[in-house]
This record gives sequence, C-alpha cells and structure tokens, in this order.
Amino acid sequence: MSTQERINAYWTGRAPDYDAYQQRPDRFDADQRAWARIWAEALPAAPSDVLDVGTGTGQVAMVLAGLGHRVTGIDLAEGMLAEARRHAATVADGPTIRYGDAVRPDFPPASFDAVTSRYLMWTLREPKTAVANWMRLVRPGGIVAVVDSTWFPDGLDNASENFTDHYDADVRAALPLATATSIDQTVAILEAAGLTQVTATALTSIYELDRQYGVAPNHEHQMQYLVTGRV
Repeated sequence: MSTQERINAYWTGRAPDYDAYQQRPDRFDADQRAWARIWAEALPAAPSDVLDVGTGTGQVAMVLAGLGHRVTGIDLAEGMLAEARRHAATVADGPTIRYGDAVRPDFPPASFDAVTSRYLMWTLREPKTAVANWMRLVRPGGIVAVVDSTWFPDGLDNASENFTDHYDADVRAALPLATATSIDQTVAILEAAGLTQVTATALTSIYELDRQYGVAPNHEHQMQYLVTGRV
C-alpha cells in the first residue's frame, strides 16, 4: 500500500470507535456548544461556503452546517466517510460529504470563503503543498482555520495508540508534523504558504471539557490550538 493508503486503512478501522467517542452523550451538548463558539468566531459570517478537509466522521462539518454555512466535507478514509454521511443525512441542509484528498482538493479556484480542518495537520502528508492548495480555493479575504495539538512530541513509537500496522517508517517519514513539539511548527507552515495574520489561539474551553469529562482513550490531557490565517 502507498503511504496514504496505509493512513486511510488505519482511520477506516478506527472510524466506529472514533465516532462513538465524538458522540458521547454525557458531553455531546457541551462539545457542540464549545465548538460552535470556536468556529463562529474564527470564520466569516454565515452563510459562507466552507470546505472541511479531512472531515473524518463529519463532526466539524455538522457544527458548521448548524451555524448556517454551506459545507462540503472531504476525506479519503471510506470508514470515516460512511460515518460522516450517516450524520449528514439526519439534518436538513446538512453538509455534503465527498471522497477527496485534503492535500489536493479537486475544486475550482476561489470556490470557498474558508477551509477548515481539525486533527488533520499532524497526519497530513505534504502540509506545505496542502495549505498552498487550500489558499487557491479560498476567495480573497477568506480564512484557513485548523485545529490541532502536539499529540506525539516523544514520537509515535512512544504513543499509547497502536500505530504499528499502518504508520510504518515510510508513513512517518512523510508526515513532518506527526511528532511536532510546538504548535509554532504548524503556524510556520501557514506562514510559509503566504497566509497573513496567522495566529494560534489556545482552546481553553476544550481543555476544560477534557478535564471535566476525560480525554479520548490513549490520549493525554493537553492543550489544543486553533491556528488561523487570512488569504
């Protein structure tokens, strides 16, 4: 399998459990409110055209659609796409979910007012190329907004998740942010692509929810960041 096919296979296998955690009834409403506030403050006013790259199970796409945006979510992991499509079908004016590559999204230039991603940058091949392609899709004055953290600063070999079968040496070598030790490394990627007004904001509301409800299995309690830049 290619590097991307290995990544796709990993996330397809993880999809059911990953989605179950995202839908936890004890914190679902609190999560929805917190993420709605975060995205509402980061993005242009609704309704805007938004592309959610690496949409996974569609959690971000669903929140954005709930805010009134016209949302398209793309992913390459079929298992994740199945979960996202199931959620999208439950609401009127839900997101459109499509098979698509986050590195090279297949849309005409200036198709969107914003590009978003969450928990993608660390497992994204060619992030510099990806961000440059996202900028091409965003209309002048629009926003690129990504959420991530430094999940594995000590290396994937020391991670509590089992990456062995899919994130082999070739895959790891293709992911420059997989073992980032600072969110500044993600900031630098956005700045190098030519985005302006790039800022990183600590998501203290999510940090507090994780403290209150606990973090996902095999994860540690750590700060997540919203990194935004303007086209």
